[in-house]
Amino acid sequence: MDLHIAKRTAPLLIMDIIATYVAYWLASLLTNVFDEVFTSNEIFFILGILAVVNIAIMGAFRLYNNLWEYASVDEALQIVLSVVISTLVGAVFLWVINVRLPIRVFIGASILLVFLMGGYRLLWRIKRRKKRAFSGDNVDRPRTLVVGAGETGSLTINRMATKDPNMPGIPIVATDDDPAKRGLRIHGVKVEGSTDDIEELVRKYDIQQIVVAIPSSTPAERKRIYRVCTKTECVLKTLPNIRDLRIDELGDVALRDVDVTDLLGREEVQLDMRIAYAYVAGETVLVTGGGGSIGSELCRQLAKVAPRRIVIFDICENDAYMLRQELLRSYDDIAIDIEIGSICNEARVNEVFEKYHPAVVFHAAAHKHVPLMEVCPREAIENNVFGTLNVVRAADAFGVEHFTFISTDKAVNPTSVMGATKRMGEMIMQYYARTSKTVFAAVRFGNVLGSNGSVIPLFKKQIAEGGPVTVTHPDIERFFMTIPEAVQLVIQAGGMAKGGEIFVLDMGEPVKIADLAKNLIRLSGAHVGIVYTGLRDGEKMYEELLMDEENTLPTSNHSIMISQGQEISHEQVAQKLGELQEAIRDTDEQAIKILEEAVPTYHFTKNR
Repeated sequence: MDLHIAKRTAPLLIMDIIATYVAYWLASLLTNVFDEVFTSNEIFFILGILAVVNIAIMGAFRLYNNLWEYASVDEALQIVLSVVISTLVGAVFLWVINVRLPIRVFIGASILLVFLMGGYRLLWRIKRRKKRAFSGDNVDRPRTLVVGAGETGSLTINRMATKDPNMPGIPIVATDDDPAKRGLRIHGVKVEGSTDDIEELVRKYDIQQIVVAIPSSTPAERKRIYRVCTKTECVLKTLPNIRDLRIDELGDVALRDVDVTDLLGREEVQLDMRIAYAYVAGETVLVTGGGGSIGSELCRQLAKVAPRRIVIFDICENDAYMLRQELLRSYDDIAIDIEIGSICNEARVNEVFEKYHPAVVFHAAAHKHVPLMEVCPREAIENNVFGTLNVVRAADAFGVEHFTFISTDKAVNPTSVMGATKRMGEMIMQYYARTSKTVFAAVRFGNVLGSNGSVIPLFKKQIAEGGPVTVTHPDIERFFMTIPEAVQLVIQAGGMAKGGEIFVLDMGEPVKIADLAKNLIRLSGAHVGIVYTGLRDGEKMYEELLMDEENTLPTSNHSIMISQGQEISHEQVAQKLGELQEAIRDTDEQAIKILEEAVPTYHFTKNR
């Protein structure tokens, strides 16, 4: 027990012991059996036994863990129940050791104990609330609209009213979509209108802050509410579901900023542990590009399903080192190894495979920055095509059981060098899948929020620097999902693979980049403009997840589909690889020309 909890619990323990003595003394006096009960000093030892029983039962009911400044009827009922049980246990125990007290003393003492214990806990609550309400802190307290009049909304209003520094704000009005709650008051705050009335309520009450306190609602409902809220100029906050918190965590629950992940309103994906365990548990797993944003999250999620060893293969030693230190803090029963090297170095790749003989490989290493790869096409080909070829060959040669290639929606009808090289990587995977004992598969998904080099960190940096925020085109759209969500689906898809599949993740609805920028600006409270700079070379206006000739087959997971495309000519893949090998020794223009021939769906696009 830490010092803070001990300091809070000790006074209650002492008070409960004293209350036990006082209750039995008063019960004996009020029932006219005082002289019969208090005949000798032995009774004080007996009452000590009853006090110990009492606090033991109270402890079993976790009544010393409660934050009494937030106590409710539930805690009062727990006191009644614990007193009744402790009285019965105490009476039976005394009977066993042949000590008899009148039954009316037990009954009277139990009634008095309920009032005494409930009474000073109530006083504790009043004192703590007054202390917060009249504290002289200088925390900025904006006029606040609370969305949600349920349990979480009630907690929010109550904590704001008592000037809790974790929930700064003055609760002015609440709103809820349940008609039965409208017109009622929560801690003195009126519930008015529905979530459709948020803009009107903001104007009517001069609201500065909106707190969305409905964590149990569906992602679609929250997305709709956030969309309404972002039309205002208010600061937007939310908080976790208090039902998901332990009682001792309630005192620390705090408001947090709403971020773009909340605005997407996607259903939360849970990793199917059975699928993951079936092919990962107890095995050696190699993750290429393991220090990157996708690779590092793969390592974190894989560690949860008990592999024997995780090998982080990356060219950047700093990211790999930091990830290893993070994993070692949480998983001391898993071997975490780092191997520094490039996937373009075939000898180094083979050396790593020979050293560890991984059973499972996730190939996440790649050059992914679209505009940069337009400038450096030969580097993109060497890394994304021939680096992938090196890893695929090693997996085949060293008997890897499962190989998952991380692809991208930019590989679909590619207009960029990066997209075309990733499509060529898919073709290499399918080429080897036909004859290898290794189960090869690819997983294709769109943009992930917050990954290295992605648009969100760029926008945040531009906002922090005072703007402007740069967007290439007002109508450009992209698919988005969170990194953990994408990675969990990748791991599940790897377990579903039979060989040669291209799995396509359900990315939901596409998002306009301009809307994303506007929302980020609103959420930050900044006042910066947006500048449209024009599409960059190789950049699409709209991303696709399937090529024109592709259809999909469903899987057991509604978020994962299997692409059904035209059969690639496996004889041509080797020929195309040979031509590309020559191209990277030539000019950039020649390399792009050969890449177009190698990937029939690729059409080089120059937007400037």
